[in-house]
Amino acid sequence: MVTAFVLIRAEPRRIAALATELADVEGVAEVYSTAGDADIVAIVRVRRHEDLADVVTTRVACHDGIVDTRTLVAFQAFSRHDLESMWSLGAE
Repeated sequence: MVTAFVLIRAEPRRIAALATELADVEGVAEVYSTAGDADIVAIVRVRRHEDLADVVTTRVACHDGIVDTRTLVAFQAFSRHDLESMWSLGAE
């Protein structure tokens, strides 16, 4: 599984509508409106890197009102839940 974070700068008048539209795009798992450099962050989860290119360039970036996108590809996931599970192995 390939996970990527697409940081999107958008026209202010389109932010809410874009977030809703992007949530319906195949390959987009979650969408957040954000403060800071990006107006919207879309989390993309696909099976292959080739699929990622298709989702970002064909299905996401083409939406009206998107000014700029930057994509961050995740290498590895970490969470407190995973770490606690790892350290509790054999503790019982």
